[in-house]
Amino acid sequence: MKNYLILRVITKLLIPFILLFGLYVQMHGDYGPGGGFQAGVIFASAFILYAIVFDVRIARKVMPMWLLTILSCVGVLLYCGVGIATLIYGGNFLEYGVLSSIPSSGNHIGILIIEIGVGIAVAAVILLIFFSLAGRR
Repeated sequence: MKNYLILRVITKLLIPFILLFGLYVQMHGDYGPGGGFQAGVIFASAFILYAIVFDVRIARKVMPMWLLTILSCVGVLLYCGVGIATLIYGGNFLEYGVLSSIPSSGNHIGILIIEIGVGIAVAAVILLIFFSLAGRR
C-alpha cells in the first residue's frame, strides 16, 4: 500500500479519532451501551487499520507480540484482582459494593476497573490473533 498516499494520510488522520471514540465507549460503559468489550474491539480495529495500510511488520514494531501478551495478562489480572479484593473485604466474588464505605461508590469503582481490564484484554487478544494470522503466508 505504499503507492496510496491519500489512503495513508487519511488513515493517519482517522486513527486518533478511532482511539478517542474507543476511550469514550470505554468510559461511557457505566452509564449506557458500551464498555470494555466494545472499546477493546474499537482499539484493536485502529491498530489493524494501521497494519493493513502501512504494513504488518511496521505494526508489529509499534505493538510487539511480547507487549500484547503482557497486556492480555494485565487485563485478566485486573478483572480477577477486583474479584479477589471483594473477597478480602468480606463480600462475594465481584460484589463491588464492599469496595467503598458507600456501596454505590464501590459499585462504580468496581465496574470501572472491571471494564478497563476487559477492554485491555480484548484489544490485546484480538491483536494477538490478527498478528498471528497476518504473518502467515
